[in-house]
Amino acid sequence: MIRLPLPFLLAIGGIAVLCVMDAIIKAVGVRYPTFQLAFLRFVAGSIWTIAAVAILRPGFPSADTIRVNTLRGVIGLITATSFFYALQTLPLAETIAFSFLSPLFLALFGALILGEAIRRETFTGLILGFIGMLVMTFGHGLTTGGPLISAALHIPGVLAAVGSAISYAFGLVLLRQRAQQDALILIVLFQTTVPTLLLIGPAWWVWQPVLASDLWLFAVIGGLGLCGHMLLANAFKRAEASRLAPSEYSALVIAAVLGYVFFSEVPGIATLFGALLVISGTVIAMRAKGS
Repeated sequence: MIRLPLPFLLAIGGIAVLCVMDAIIKAVGVRYPTFQLAFLRFVAGSIWTIAAVAILRPGFPSADTIRVNTLRGVIGLITATSFFYALQTLPLAETIAFSFLSPLFLALFGALILGEAIRRETFTGLILGFIGMLVMTFGHGLTTGGPLISAALHIPGVLAAVGSAISYAFGLVLLRQRAQQDALILIVLFQTTVPTLLLIGPAWWVWQPVLASDLWLFAVIGGLGLCGHMLLANAFKRAEASRLAPSEYSALVIAAVLGYVFFSEVPGIATLFGALLVISGTVIAMRAKGS
């Protein structure tokens, strides 16, 4: 029996919370433009985070903390807006599946920026997870006799999802770097307030009236965002970015469940087989010496 280490469990917990947040965003996102949707998400997250800062009193951030975490805030803005656009233009399963490219870039950036070693078991787990992602995304074409890539896929949405995966991976590597030095709540504070400020203009330009019935949903979205990012920050404070990369694949199974519950999406054979490959890859990666 394999016992999963605490950092890995924290990462999976954070990913699960953020998957729930993404499902709610997809549900409410049909009523608002992308920039407004992202702005409302970050405003709600900022309110929750500022309240947490007032309670925890982490102290005033250093100049280096401000500089690097402001950069992370900009990267977070790019990640969120591109991902939200993908959520609005692609099915939930496809959007989440494309995001699974991020562990590959996460391991790569971890090696290039942080000098982390990519262990053989981790690399094997990443490859299996990547193959599982391909099976889940394109496998329906193999089982129905249709093309590998469905004509129904919205190409700008696909490009947005892939771009979001790359920027997300880069942001997580910086998170690993700063989590060793900065108070975690300060990291999340910059991650929410910087995008909020940058989105004021774009959101105002496309603004649509917000339904009163949606206000509580955005409050929930903000709270989930705070919880999810705090869990991830704790995970990356305790373990290397490349070691935690396979945990991202857990979102595949979570997304399949959420897609069924919220959007009546029934996972097919390709999805189930892809999930099996992903889980197998994660187990192999966790058997690395020292996990």
